[in-house]
Amino acid sequence: MSFCYKRERNPSRQHLILIYMEAVKEIEDINKGLIEKGIKIRLEKRGSSLNFRGPLPISDEPKEIKDQRISLGLNANKEGISKAKKLLELLLLQLHHGQFNWKNWKSNKSRKEIKNQSLIKKIDDFKLVFFNQSQSILQSSKKSTWDYAYKPYLRRLQEISGSKELNSDMFCQTLKSYRESSRSRQQCASTLNVFAKYLNLDLPSNWKALGSGYGLKKYNFRELPNDELIKEISELIPNHKWKLVYGLMATYGLRNHEVFFSDYSSLLINGDHILRVLPTTKTGEHQVWPFHPEWVDFFGLSELAEDKNSLPNINIDLNETTLQQVGRRVSEQFKRYNLPIKPYDLRHAWAIRTVHIGLPDTVSARMMGHSVSIHNRTYHHWITRRDQQQAVDTALSRKNLITLNSPKTNKLLNIG
Repeated sequence: MSFCYKRERNPSRQHLILIYMEAVKEIEDINKGLIEKGIKIRLEKRGSSLNFRGPLPISDEPKEIKDQRISLGLNANKEGISKAKKLLELLLLQLHHGQFNWKNWKSNKSRKEIKNQSLIKKIDDFKLVFFNQSQSILQSSKKSTWDYAYKPYLRRLQEISGSKELNSDMFCQTLKSYRESSRSRQQCASTLNVFAKYLNLDLPSNWKALGSGYGLKKYNFRELPNDELIKEISELIPNHKWKLVYGLMATYGLRNHEVFFSDYSSLLINGDHILRVLPTTKTGEHQVWPFHPEWVDFFGLSELAEDKNSLPNINIDLNETTLQQVGRRVSEQFKRYNLPIKPYDLRHAWAIRTVHIGLPDTVSARMMGHSVSIHNRTYHHWITRRDQQQAVDTALSRKNLITLNSPKTNKLLNIG
């Protein structure tokens, strides 16, 4: 009787016991995962605080290892364990790359001090996580993505924030420093969104709208070359190999670098002319059909299936170069020949061609190697016009059918 009375009078104690048991169970699960991976570091609970324990370098002899503890300054609750898991990932990366330093893990260092570390340090730690997130992606591709899709925007954030504590306003200022509807602004939004998640920093609810201008305005009313002009421009290219590059991009809508990372065996005279873009490209393996099919003959693309040396001789070894550098060679060549269009104009023209012939958006997006949402956003204007035209044509067909079957029409045609 008295025991029941105590349980009713102390519900908070029961709640604390439940929290304690859940914390212990989650710590056990984390350590079990570390054991399965052969990692000797452990997360431990001492009193109400969390620590790391395991073989760590001795401060004055970095090559010597002994069993030591790192005090995290975190409470042993759900929130503390969640933060500890992120710190564990950082610790393992630093140990793996030989970048562990005790000055960043002082025993009296609180979570607040860790949060207030310099932005440079935060970016360096984020970079370590980025380069170790997937073993299936080539390091050269990761380096290229970091150099061109992450580094410039994080540097801009660093310039804007200075030595002040990071907040969402600084992220917004950085984003708005890029021109509206530009590709740079879209990429900046994507990069800063990933970085903010890494920092557990909340961005404004309209962040996606602030950064999604690219494609909604810039390309909707951009004047793209028509088919006849595309064929005429090809005659301005004096080098036969670069003319084949131009023809491939026009016929298949390939990205600059994809020209050099595709399988052309299907371009034989009796082949199906369906290209296979290789897995080493920006968005991985996908197949592409020619639009227009007759352009395979017009640009003489069958030569590519017969002679592996038909394309320009540039370095495509991804151990020595990057996809961006390969793509830049194509853009430079267009400028060198003073062509009145840019390489991506050919890709966009191919996409609009598929819209006009009624190819489903999901199929077009798959062939272009991007998501349906990006496809619809980029080609919104033309897709909307196509859908509206189809609705109008259907309505007019229905009206004509009704008119044709009316009694007055039947009488005039002596029907019935």
